[in-house]
Amino acid sequence: MKQLLSRFLDYVTIDTQSDPYSKTTPSTEKQWDLAKKLVMELHQIGLQEVSIDENAYIMATLPSNTDKKVPTIGFISHIDTSPDFSGRNVRPQLVENYDGKDIVLNKSKNIVLSPDYFEDLLLYKGQTLITTDGNTLLGADDKAGVAEIVTAMEYLVQHPEIKHGKIRIAFTPDEEIGRGAHKFDIKKFGADWAYTMDGSQVGELEYENFNAAKAKITVTGKSVHPGYAKNKMVNAIGIANEFLSLMPPREVPEHTSGMEGFFHVHKIKGEIEKAEIELIIRDHDAVHFKARKEMLEDITEKLIKKYGDHVVLEMEDQYRNMREKVEPVFHIVEIAEEAMKQLKIEPIIKPIRGGTDGSQLSFMGLPCPNIFAGGHNFHGKYEYVPLESMEKAVKVIVKICELTDSQIK
Repeated sequence: MKQLLSRFLDYVTIDTQSDPYSKTTPSTEKQWDLAKKLVMELHQIGLQEVSIDENAYIMATLPSNTDKKVPTIGFISHIDTSPDFSGRNVRPQLVENYDGKDIVLNKSKNIVLSPDYFEDLLLYKGQTLITTDGNTLLGADDKAGVAEIVTAMEYLVQHPEIKHGKIRIAFTPDEEIGRGAHKFDIKKFGADWAYTMDGSQVGELEYENFNAAKAKITVTGKSVHPGYAKNKMVNAIGIANEFLSLMPPREVPEHTSGMEGFFHVHKIKGEIEKAEIELIIRDHDAVHFKARKEMLEDITEKLIKKYGDHVVLEMEDQYRNMREKVEPVFHIVEIAEEAMKQLKIEPIIKPIRGGTDGSQLSFMGLPCPNIFAGGHNFHGKYEYVPLESMEKAVKVIVKICELTDSQIK
């Protein structure tokens, strides 16, 4: 626990925020700071074939210690943090023996982490919580996963009596901006399957995620003196507002859950001459996903007929639902499920309302379900992770390695 905690606290204080507007890989130079540190650490704990490429993708090997012919499995996490909230000068706080009451994150700003709003807190009474100081995100997404993988590998190195096949690990940049798997070398990694350690609550085991796309609507206008604008002015702001009014108002993140998809407008700016809307489209069902994209196309065509060629829609698919790639090799989910059960952790198998590197990796030929890393309230100042949840994740990794060996005769 002490080693895991020390490792995690060290990682989160390194700013690795990614940048969706950058064209480089990694998208920010500061991601190299943690990447280089990890390479040194992997050598120090005794892993082999430690490598880092020109894009900051890190890979390493824990060699097999069994005479059996065991599949090569992998564990993957990402080193970047979300661009949605500051990751600079992270100052984690420890709340030991949590009493189930409000946690004051920042007294001067009156920022409080309360179980009245975040009910999951009550699951962790008596445990050690790691929180933010109210000024930044924490970075448990996904530095908790990184710390868990490194700690699990160190444990296996130190306990050779636990038999396992060849284990590959990898850490990727830029997952938070949808590019974590873009330059991942599947052939070099060489695993039969892998698990991303990038989930939330203890017990989460996910092999289904959103189909995802992003869209940008650009509206051009014509500025004319408002006193003489009749039949002359084209107000880009007004047309952009009309576009939004034609979208279903309840199909947004704040009104959906479970298997319900949504549109999420995350940026809008405008003047009379030009307005821009940026949004994402999400749905687990491929047919509904296609219909959502077609809806945006239909709205665009309607406004073009009304106002002329002042509206341009750009759409780009981001990732797909990994279920179709994981179901044919469902034993890889069953191994993880059995590992949790043997550790007396109740598996929570549910669709991800998001995506992970694993969704792209699965379609690249590396089936890759997602396992809990323990954190909650990602991408903001209320993010926290129980230390005990991270310890359980370490144990799940070790048990999966053990079970993969024991199931081979």
